[in-house]
Amino acid sequence: MTTLKLLAEKPNVPTTTAWYLADLGEARGRQELFTKQSPQRLKVLREHALIESAISSNRIEGVTVDQSRVKAVVLGKSLLRDRDEQEIRGYRDALKLIHEQGAKLTISEKTILRLHRLSRANIGDAGRYKEKDSDIIEKLPDGRVRVRFKTVSARKTPAAMHKLIDAWDDNLDERVIHPAIAMAAMNLDFLCVHPFRDGNGRVSRLLLLLQCYHLGYEVGRYISLERVIEENKDRYYETLEQSSQGWHEGKHDSWPYINYTLYILKTAYREFEERVGTLSTARGAKTAMVLDAIERLPDSFRMVDLERAAPNVTRDMIRVVLNRLKKENKIYCEGYGAAAVWRKGSEKC
Repeated sequence: MTTLKLLAEKPNVPTTTAWYLADLGEARGRQELFTKQSPQRLKVLREHALIESAISSNRIEGVTVDQSRVKAVVLGKSLLRDRDEQEIRGYRDALKLIHEQGAKLTISEKTILRLHRLSRANIGDAGRYKEKDSDIIEKLPDGRVRVRFKTVSARKTPAAMHKLIDAWDDNLDERVIHPAIAMAAMNLDFLCVHPFRDGNGRVSRLLLLLQCYHLGYEVGRYISLERVIEENKDRYYETLEQSSQGWHEGKHDSWPYINYTLYILKTAYREFEERVGTLSTARGAKTAMVLDAIERLPDSFRMVDLERAAPNVTRDMIRVVLNRLKKENKIYCEGYGAAAVWRKGSEKC
């Protein structure tokens, strides 16, 4: 039994979830006010979110690109060097499809297969359900492996996906549970079905973004949900494992993962309002992005860490901000060149 079906029979919402829903309702209510701000500010945020989403969602799955190639791969049309770059640009293409045509894209098997095909850059079995059973395996530090979750078999996957889409449509028609709860529940069910040989996590995040748009939560256009998920990756895996136990028997506790998903959305809205409320010009937007990235980084960091956290900002602009903070005694530097380490706080005498 899917989570959506289970919740429809027992729609008892925990207090924590109710608070998340109230906060999200208020944030969505203020959304139009913030999106009427300067078009130039929002353009910078959209471009930044596109880059962060493509990089973060793939990086969660171990697909990476050299920092110097980020803009060329995500924003450019240059030739690609390897499969990782192909998949990152493919994810970019899937994002652009959602951003530009989200209102026309139905939540259907056809759409899900299309998102998978794009995000896997039409490589191999992209756009096709798995043909062999594939469980979720965890590699332990000592080299051993364990099965974290036994997914739906390849033979039963098409039927499971058909039922999942039907359950989503039924919920939208009957509104037994709040749509945001249903969205998070479907995301959990999708990951438990695990319909593809590879790329399930990436498609789940694309599907989440698309469903957010359908429900009126537009924040993913300006703040990368994928980057927020990456920053809370440990909690992502923890709640997913908690909520998947007993899923096949319909005896699982879906609320840890549902609350995590709502938390991600709430965090994105808070960051969006903070950024839009402080930005004044395109240059100011870049400065604010660097400052925000520094705040998110540990007390000690290197230039490469900061470039990774603010991929849409040039190294020259980052240096300008670092030098300003250094003059204000808010950070200081130890070492030189690539080995230099920046530390928060004033330099110890």
